[in-house]
Parts: sequence; structure tokens; C-alpha cells
Amino acid sequence: MSPKELLYIEDVLSHEKQAKTLCTDLINQLQDQQLKTFVQSIVNKKQQCYSKFYGLL
Repeated sequence: MSPKELLYIEDVLSHEKQAKTLCTDLINQLQDQQLKTFVQSIVNKKQQCYSKFYGLL
């Protein structure tokens, strides 16, 4: 893997982690259960993406 590819993967990992953290914080602020469930599904997808990219390392 080239250094440029590694930097790209590290950048994607950082973005996925940040998005997951933001969504998790949002869940704690929401009152509507349907909306919480929807945002939780986004968190799950972000975790899957993070795991896939991390697996490339």
C-alpha cells in the first residue's frame, strides 16, 4: 500500500469515527423514538464502514 493510499484510509477512518460520535451524541439529545432508531441505524452503518476500512490496514 502506498503512503498516499494509507493517508486516504486514515482520513476516512477519522471521518467515520467523527460521524459516529456526532450521531451518538445526537441520539442522547433526541426525544422522538423513531428518530432515535433512525440515527442509531446510521451509527451502525458508520461502525460497519469503519470496520471495513480498518480491515484494509
